Amino acid sequence: MKSLRRRWRITGRERKMAIKIENLNYVYSAGTAFERHALKDINLEIPDGQFIGVIGHTGSGKSTLIQHLNGLLKATSGTVYYNGQNIYEEGYEMKSLRSKVGLVFQYPEHQLFETDVFTDVCFGPKNLGLSKEETEARAYEALRLVGLKEKYYKASPFELSGGQKRRAAIAGILAMNPEILVLDEPTAGLDPKGRDDILDQIERLHKERGITVLLVSHSMEDVARYVERIIVMNKGQVMFDDTPRKVFHHYKELEAVGLAAPQVTYLMHELLEAGWDIPADATTVEEAAEAIRKFLGK
Repeated sequence: MKSLRRRWRITGRERKMAIKIENLNYVYSAGTAFERHALKDINLEIPDGQFIGVIGHTGSGKSTLIQHLNGLLKATSGTVYYNGQNIYEEGYEMKSLRSKVGLVFQYPEHQLFETDVFTDVCFGPKNLGLSKEETEARAYEALRLVGLKEKYYKASPFELSGGQKRRAAIAGILAMNPEILVLDEPTAGLDPKGRDDILDQIERLHKERGITVLLVSHSMEDVARYVERIIVMNKGQVMFDDTPRKVFHHYKELEAVGLAAPQVTYLMHELLEAGWDIPADATTVEEAAEAIRKFLGK
């Protein structure tokens, strides 16, 4: 499949590249009967301040890819650069990298382990060697940013609802003051309201703090609604890398590899085929509604 690529710009100038990946390969269980080539010749640039969606079916390599971004996995071959530095160079400070590239795993409540929420959120900055005052200030700010009510700060993490646990886990990462937030299926297992609440909060973080966000998701509707760029993974390779409109234009190719465009994309194509003179590249309900209103003259 042809990979769509572009240079990402903001207000006429190139964004600073926070992460650059060159010729990345990763092999699980190399040299054994269980050897599996999980990533193949990945080349990506992730600029500061972008909101990026990473999609792909199970086993496509998306979770393996994001674990390379903060050094949890080391490439079999290839290079990862963070702010221009090769993270595989001898003497590179991985602890510092992991405080700047925060990774929230799928079902992040499994990352909660302290006796109360506030203590849990303090764990990361405390391990960075910050003072008690700075640690607690960061924890309060992180909990405020994720919208968790103060009455839960001294509660056991295990007394919280699923959505509240997600907020607490994300706060624990934010308290490290990361420059990049990587979320692996952050809404898995949540009801529709809980899912929308979490994603709206992540969007606010992105806008308020200018933080770079990588959102791994199976939900095409979620990705289309929030992100400005989509990376599609398939069989360990980058299949597409472009704006949502351009990626979902290839909905038939996505279907061929077990993926799909948002439902509204199919609706717009059906209307176009039925003779409606409307653009078929809407990716959200709001965009589709506006296009239909214009066609109907309302």
